Amino acid sequence: MATIPITKRGAEKLKVELQRLKTKDRPEVINAIAEARAQGDLSENAEYDAAKDRQGFIEGRIAEIEGKLAAAQIIDPAQLDAGGRVVFGATVELADEDTGDEVKYQIVGEDEADLKLGLINVGSPIARALIGKEEGDTAEVQAPGGVRSYEIVAVHYL
Repeated sequence: MATIPITKRGAEKLKVELQRLKTKDRPEVINAIAEARAQGDLSENAEYDAAKDRQGFIEGRIAEIEGKLAAAQIIDPAQLDAGGRVVFGATVELADEDTGDEVKYQIVGEDEADLKLGLINVGSPIARALIGKEEGDTAEVQAPGGVRSYEIVAVHYL
């Protein structure tokens, strides 16, 4: 099984979700199934069907998270020293060469990505274009609107 890179923060977030699913959501759905069963005929019991569907979702998500954590390669960006190179976990400040607009992104795993928070998936086109580059380099990114050029202003390991 291939390892899945994930930041320390992302691993903690998955562990918290797993804990909640096992200690809160799973018992709640078990109680809901028991209550629906007590109502009698299961063939026309919508509450029972809904509770069983929810139970299937919860159990699937628990299995998914456990699998990801088992295959995870947890990377603490603060412990990285890539010599100024852009690597997984690095925070990169970019300047759009056309508009001069500056943006800041951290390259993270698939489950952590949230563009609104400046967290981009390591598999995204912009992250792939940045990996291996250094401060002062230019990255060409194939965007939906055409090729965009970004200058790497700074690389941080936070």
